[in-house]
Amino acid sequence: MIQIRDNLIDRIKEAESHRWLGEAEGLKVSLAGARAKLTEMDQITARRTTTQLGMPTFTEAAGRTNIQ
Repeated sequence: MIQIRDNLIDRIKEAESHRWLGEAEGLKVSLAGARAKLTEMDQITARRTTTQLGMPTFTEAAGRTNIQ
């Protein structure tokens, strides 16, 4: 998505340099959508949490201890 955003920025610059104003406006709409999607992806990532399940030891997993 970042590559798409960067490509759109480059294409907008090119369109504006050639005075393809209609093309540039269409690309700006696409750029706004790409930026919104990146923001949404960042928000999803920020909300994610991890749960540590822990790694059981062999004796816990086997249910035995080595008592002498």
